[in-house]
Amino acid sequence: MEAKCRSISEVRENIDQIDRKIVALLAERGTFVTQAAAFKKTTDEVKAPARVEQVISKVKSLAQEHGADPVVVEKVYRAMISAFIGAELKEHSLLNENGAKP
Repeated sequence: MEAKCRSISEVRENIDQIDRKIVALLAERGTFVTQAAAFKKTTDEVKAPARVEQVISKVKSLAQEHGADPVVVEKVYRAMISAFIGAELKEHSLLNENGAKP
């Protein structure tokens, strides 16, 4: 969907709307990341470099399908995944301290 804006304020309003959606999706993604920590036995499983590359490959293809810049999408996803891995490692550590199991 391509919207043609007539002013910078209209551009910003559209970006703000998209940001609200992105933050809601990040929150939703975060709930699954937290759940995933319970299924992983080691920190290496949390870091999962092969899975990271699988996701990066998938989103680069999606970027091309949607007309997005694959380089930008890859950089955004690598940063996001890194942050989520940090959160998952923290959750994983807490679960191990408390002896929780999935």
